[in-house]
Amino acid sequence: MDLKLAGRVAMITGPAKGMGAAVTKAFAAEGARLSLIGRDVAAIEPVAAEVRQTGGEAIIVPCDLTDAKQCETAAERTKAAYGDRIDILVNVAGGSGPVGKTGVETTPGEFDEIVTLNMNGCFHTMRSVLPTMISQRYGKIVNVGGTFGMRGRAGRMSYSASKWGLRGITKSFALEVGQYNVNVNYVAPGMVDGPRFRDKVCADMAKKLNITVEEAMERHAAEYALRRVTVDADVANACLFLASDVSRQITGADLPVDGGWAAL
Repeated sequence: MDLKLAGRVAMITGPAKGMGAAVTKAFAAEGARLSLIGRDVAAIEPVAAEVRQTGGEAIIVPCDLTDAKQCETAAERTKAAYGDRIDILVNVAGGSGPVGKTGVETTPGEFDEIVTLNMNGCFHTMRSVLPTMISQRYGKIVNVGGTFGMRGRAGRMSYSASKWGLRGITKSFALEVGQYNVNVNYVAPGMVDGPRFRDKVCADMAKKLNITVEEAMERHAAEYALRRVTVDADVANACLFLASDVSRQITGADLPVDGGWAAL
């Protein structure tokens, strides 16, 4: 199926590694013109270089997502590079917060840090691109959250709170901008295989249960209907779907990409 994303201008946050890099490459493969947003420009450059080497277009815009003014500047630089348009925003950037700590053990500083990154960052970028999308009467926003924002999780209170909050932001914006032909949706990955999952989440379970990291991974997979852990490409494909006109009649939705856990 042709998703007709060729030529669309897409801002992507957190493109340097993991899900963000997979999303970036997936959109590049569909012919989107990319604006890659993040603080660590050096980490983003290899991904941008790979896009360019395969014939794609990509600019890098340095930006601290927790700074509203920097997000506004990033949107303006994107428009300046690509004919005064922004068609798509994919918010991938985020953090995991404390792993294995109860709510009582979580410090106020730890809570504030992850809520600021996971909620405020998306809020700032959405506010920055929406005037353009409203003016052009076209836009697709995909916020990458997590299934712990759909079901609570012991030991992940601050992360769960931040992703529940992002769902509320997503749904409220969807109601406000739908009249301008702008779709706003939420992709909720489950556990995604990669360094963060193996080295933090599985390592924490392995230590508590006195098992190996591989055994911890198997225990996580056993919780899902499909008995497998999500990979980066699964998340990228969901983002492509919601950023395309194939999903034109879907907005304010939560799309779990978790092998069957949050919704079942």
